Amino acid sequence: MTQILLEHSVRRSLDALVADYRDTRHQGGTLDAWVFDDPASRRAAEVELARFGIRARIHSAYKPLVHFFLEAVTGKSLTAVTIRYPAPTVAPQRFLLEAYPLAGMLGDGVSLSWEPMATDAVTGRYVYEVHLRGVDGKVEKHDVAAPNRLHRDHVNCLQLSPCGWVKWQPADGQYRDELLKTDYEQLFEAAMEAIMGRAWQDEQPLFEELNLRVTLPAEDTPLPFGEEHISLAEGLHEELYFSLLEYFQHRAGLPLGDRSIQPGQIVPEVLTRPGVAPGITVRLQALCTTAMAVSSDVALNTADRALSEHQVIAQLKGLGARSLLAHSRSGRPVMARYRPGDDRAVIISAAQHANETSGIVGALRAAVALDALPRSHFVISPLENPDGYNLRQRLATEQPVHMHHAARYTAFGNDLQAQPTGGHFEHAIREQAIACSGAQLHVNLHGYPAHEWTRPLTGYVPRGFELWTIPKGFFLIVRHHPGWQQQARHLLEGVTQDLSRLTPLMALNRRQIALYEAHAGTLEFPIMHDIPYLLMEDEAQLAPLMLITEYPDETLYGDAFVLAHETQRLPY
Repeated sequence: MTQILLEHSVRRSLDALVADYRDTRHQGGTLDAWVFDDPASRRAAEVELARFGIRARIHSAYKPLVHFFLEAVTGKSLTAVTIRYPAPTVAPQRFLLEAYPLAGMLGDGVSLSWEPMATDAVTGRYVYEVHLRGVDGKVEKHDVAAPNRLHRDHVNCLQLSPCGWVKWQPADGQYRDELLKTDYEQLFEAAMEAIMGRAWQDEQPLFEELNLRVTLPAEDTPLPFGEEHISLAEGLHEELYFSLLEYFQHRAGLPLGDRSIQPGQIVPEVLTRPGVAPGITVRLQALCTTAMAVSSDVALNTADRALSEHQVIAQLKGLGARSLLAHSRSGRPVMARYRPGDDRAVIISAAQHANETSGIVGALRAAVALDALPRSHFVISPLENPDGYNLRQRLATEQPVHMHHAARYTAFGNDLQAQPTGGHFEHAIREQAIACSGAQLHVNLHGYPAHEWTRPLTGYVPRGFELWTIPKGFFLIVRHHPGWQQQARHLLEGVTQDLSRLTPLMALNRRQIALYEAHAGTLEFPIMHDIPYLLMEDEAQLAPLMLITEYPDETLYGDAFVLAHETQRLPY
């Protein structure tokens, strides 16, 4: 049964600006506006306003410094760039992070230096002071405005967030310099108000699928560095998903970031539709239980994209000696295969977070290699979260290079690792794996975003995931039971030494860590054989040792995806 909670459309901010200022009374005036929209559409609005005698410059409210370099600096021959950036008390590094990936875009031939400018946290037009030194030695100075508002968010936390703004200087008449509530902000606020204003039951889960279908006319902007792009659609997906998850955590009296919350499956589907008015429909609907259309299989060792659900299961069935089985909330099978043997047992798992796709291929490749050894003893569980993976495939048909964190958790809305023991759902497959194998080592293959991860309307940096906002190469986390620290260090030494022989991986790490440090400061992780790591005690996990890989794989395709699963297959 489908129930519509909200149907809402808004006027595109660019259209509203053109309509408001093309009146003959405004001729000769100068307009500066900041909106959430793409470069081509903003330029078109400027041209339209020029027809009515308005000198207009319409800027991006999102990542304005990066847009300045894309739109006003590209093509200039530079030797050095110095940027003084705002450092407000509530978020002193926020504006430096928002400048990512400028260091990579400029390249090694341009010297880039940063200087913080301490400032109070207020609603207003913050300013980057930009000094460009050309090959002729001449220096240009530019002020790049970055409007932000100081506000309380949906869980009453203070935030400093990018926002719309308008500055109007008429030929004669009233000067304006004030906030502009943009279409992008209106859609987000309308969705949050509709859902937060509903009388929800106390018993969880609250729904099967909470679907938010959004249409945005703004198109993505590829950036000339790595996997980076500027995507308002992706930003709104992330904002809606995590804001709603936080609201339900807060409502249940849980700490923000608590992964045991079970509201149901929250699914923002943000569609890019040039020429269509911005709009949103929020509905409650049944869980999706149909399989995605079967795509053609790819050779496992050279897979250049995420595997289909069908291929994962088909590959899995050919491994090991017997099956282990649990089920997801939607009824999908959670399958593993057990191979008994004389060697020390290991559990290899992937897709705990189902939008992290390279681990699935890496796990299967590792299991194929182990299955060929006469004494090997293992459990392979490559698709722990099939409901999430089905959602990831569904969302990727519309937006193939977006992160899709709505597919991260199970259809209950929780992290499967936070599920209680003794249950019948996803976590049960791990319990069965431990019970049949007695494994003391669990290799848990993960990933994280291959490009910048932001929340544009609630502080910019993803709350609770601050360490993951920009890529910093492949790294490892080793968790161990009390008394297992020596074994954990021995494991870490062996794995990092083996991985250090993978030359392309070492090059990736050096490149991404350098860019991370240019925008986020020194990487505060210990490093072993050029691989950052964390070592921590955790008595709650099932196996005494858990090796967690973290590869920046979300959204990768082609050779980059091949390197990801080549890396993921090694640490077993």
